[in-house]
Amino acid sequence: MENLIFPPFLHEGDKVIIVSPSSKIDKSFLKGARQRLESWGLKVVMGKHAASSYASYAGSISQRVDDLQQAMDDEEAKAILCSRGGYGAVHLVDKLNFTGFARHPKWLIGFSDITALHNLFQKNGFASLHAPMARHLTVEPDDDFCTQRLKDILFGNFRTADAEGGYRCPAHKLNHKGTAEGILRGGNMAVFHGLRGTPYDIPAEGTILFIEDVGERPHTVERMMYNLKLGGVLERLSGLIIGQFTEYEENKSLGKELYGALADVVKEYDYPVCFNFPVGHTNMNVPLINGAVVRLEVGSKEVKLEYGE
Repeated sequence: MENLIFPPFLHEGDKVIIVSPSSKIDKSFLKGARQRLESWGLKVVMGKHAASSYASYAGSISQRVDDLQQAMDDEEAKAILCSRGGYGAVHLVDKLNFTGFARHPKWLIGFSDITALHNLFQKNGFASLHAPMARHLTVEPDDDFCTQRLKDILFGNFRTADAEGGYRCPAHKLNHKGTAEGILRGGNMAVFHGLRGTPYDIPAEGTILFIEDVGERPHTVERMMYNLKLGGVLERLSGLIIGQFTEYEENKSLGKELYGALADVVKEYDYPVCFNFPVGHTNMNVPLINGAVVRLEVGSKEVKLEYGE
């Protein structure tokens, strides 16, 4: 396994830049995210086009590229919060330069459509943070678990946030029991499926893959899973975390529920598989470090995901 570079963790007074690389966003969520981050003692700067609108996007391609590139190149910034997902990050993937970023790495934060940027950052050797974005930071209370874990990770306290520095969730009847170590990678299934066969594809070897999605019909999800199977990805994984699939109709068009259909696709593999992990388009969307070495332990009563050294 090739370890990815962790950007420096944050301290009070550090600079965070909010950008909108994908769809346009309600300005109230930008305001709320700023207030939340400032309550942590951080200095927050808004990208020039963070609140812009161009069709369904937060600005034209060139505007969104400029905002993200300037944030990446900023020598003082320690984190970049993507305001929301939606669609549009793929427009930026082949247009960003990592020369300045490599001299001053910083945490990229976001999920959903931001998966495309996570893949890009990992391709360039840097870990990033799959985590809630502006809406969550605005509408959830101060003591929200995921918000607090995001803060813990950004400030480098994630190893002491609980006994293992990771997460636990109840066992699921479809789980494959076992233990594995690997590099945690993944995100929105449709988004990284769109990068299959490109230089920005997720490498399978040594990977513990996590997947989630929203609004995709069951047969579409199954088709994407078969792509991973037939492409040789599933057989080379070290472990698989199946998160939340939301906002779809469970009509049993596959002859069974979605999780059951996915279980059939992966039943031949002997690595640990976890179903119903708390990651996805839900309030309980735990922050995960894309590119971190982790240990996945799927037991008869619970699942543990712990960060390695």
